[in-house]
Amino acid sequence: MPVAPARPIAPTAAERERLKELAYGHKTEYRLRVRAQVVLHASRGRSNARIARETGLHLDTVRKWRGRFAELGLAGLADRKRTGRPASFTALQAARVKALACRLPAETGAPLSRWSCPELAREAMVQGITTSVSASTVRRWLAEDALKPWQHHSWIFITDLGFQPKAERVLDLYARTWGGVPLGEDEYVVSADEKTSVQARCRCHPTLAPGRARAMRVNHTYGRGGALAYLAAYDVHAAKVFGRTEPRTGIDPFMNLVTQVMSTEPYASAKRVFWIVDNGSSHRGKKAADRLTTAFPNAVMVHTPIHASWLNQVEIYFSVVQRKVVSPNDFTDLAQVGDRLRAFEDRYNATAQPFQWKFTTSDLDDLLARLDRHTLTDRHQESSVALAA
Repeated sequence: MPVAPARPIAPTAAERERLKELAYGHKTEYRLRVRAQVVLHASRGRSNARIARETGLHLDTVRKWRGRFAELGLAGLADRKRTGRPASFTALQAARVKALACRLPAETGAPLSRWSCPELAREAMVQGITTSVSASTVRRWLAEDALKPWQHHSWIFITDLGFQPKAERVLDLYARTWGGVPLGEDEYVVSADEKTSVQARCRCHPTLAPGRARAMRVNHTYGRGGALAYLAAYDVHAAKVFGRTEPRTGIDPFMNLVTQVMSTEPYASAKRVFWIVDNGSSHRGKKAADRLTTAFPNAVMVHTPIHASWLNQVEIYFSVVQRKVVSPNDFTDLAQVGDRLRAFEDRYNATAQPFQWKFTTSDLDDLLARLDRHTLTDRHQESSVALAA
């Protein structure tokens, strides 16, 4: 039987340029690179057999891609659409499982606190959404819409009626303004608070240093060596920390911290030193503010709103202390805890830079507006449920 002659290939200049990009491009898929090389060989008048020998492809493969380019041009090098295996699940079934993931388990009667993919697959079969579905399929459906019902975040309603003006005063101080007037060079902003119950846990066996492919190991059992309170005052703009340890928190320990700071320069001779504190019992209310001003007339106490300690920058420093000094907790006694904390203060002050605080009063306005929208939506839903009942 005579063999059909190879089809002639005569690409245009633009097609040839595109073929070269596909044949020699570093990011081209392998299959497209091979097909483009076949066509380029064919455009030079070479036979299919020779192309097959030079490329290591089967003769039928060379003949197929040569013929497709001859018929369709560059479009012929793409894969043709395939019917594929029929879908096992409908779009409606996937949507119903996603809707189930967006409901609390208690609403369906499931004795669960959060959904997991296996539990969602089980519930989908219980509710008759599908007769059978795997957890991996459910996981793929949820990933399409970035649904993660196994995660949760806590939140709290704003209960302080003066939340916005109090928060704005703190944010203005971080921006070095007070009452709309820029702070002078002899005015300072100090953020202060207490870190309670820093324990001394003496491990029953020595802590093992990390090694190759091995993390540091800390024995689970320990003996209690007591606890102390760590009080710190953080100069927001100078990034300087003043700290002290006390047996417990209270008015006197806090005033000891104030005295420690206010008796040193430049705070002793400053025009004003603003003390940002939360609403802890050691410095709560007008009595605490008056007590501070009586002891140091140039000191001004500024309270954060209730349940808004996140506005107090010293909390960031405490998180650094927790990660770098306290955890994992392995101290022989409280004296070692105090020594470590004081040594870390010196180390921190030697290289510290002010925190890059980016939350402004504009961000606060946006946050409160968003919370108002959520509150209105919740009230509307509650009213709808009451009317339906």
